Amino acid sequence: MNVTKTLSDITPETRIGALLDSFPHLEKFLMEMSPAFAKLRNPILRKTVAKVATLRQVAQIGNIPLGTMINSLRSAAGLGESAVADSERSVGADEPGWVKSLKIVKTLDARPMLEAGEHPIGEVMKELGALKSGEGFILVTPFLPAPLIDMARSKGYENYTRVEKEELFKTYFRAKEQDLEAV
Repeated sequence: MNVTKTLSDITPETRIGALLDSFPHLEKFLMEMSPAFAKLRNPILRKTVAKVATLRQVAQIGNIPLGTMINSLRSAAGLGESAVADSERSVGADEPGWVKSLKIVKTLDARPMLEAGEHPIGEVMKELGALKSGEGFILVTPFLPAPLIDMARSKGYENYTRVEKEELFKTYFRAKEQDLEAV
């Protein structure tokens, strides 16, 4: 028996794949909110990123205030407004001092992997695990890799993302326990 779970609510923790499965008519609406969301039309990215990315992360990717996005989607889905605060965005913040002093030991351009339908998370976590004190890792992506950043943070890594140009994001990583600014 194939049972499909339908969402009854849209929250910051709703996964984009589940949202679009339950409310397919929101796809066009979502894509109109930000050009960054047009990538969800790619069936390969839809199978990878959409399954793990939450609306909180998608709001960061699209550089849209979280409350605005959630309430716009809720309204389009026929649900009432929710008291969701607009959260801080990690893109566009001032560059932390540790980025300048970081010795970059590896850069991974994940764009070809993503275009091929592969998710770079395994490779990124391997590279982060190999970092020594004072060393850094750069991940290059065509969008803010919010789900991956959240995973790295949960494992004790700090990050900073710089937008080089449209569809070119460089995310710098280092281990949190490194206190290079106190030297």
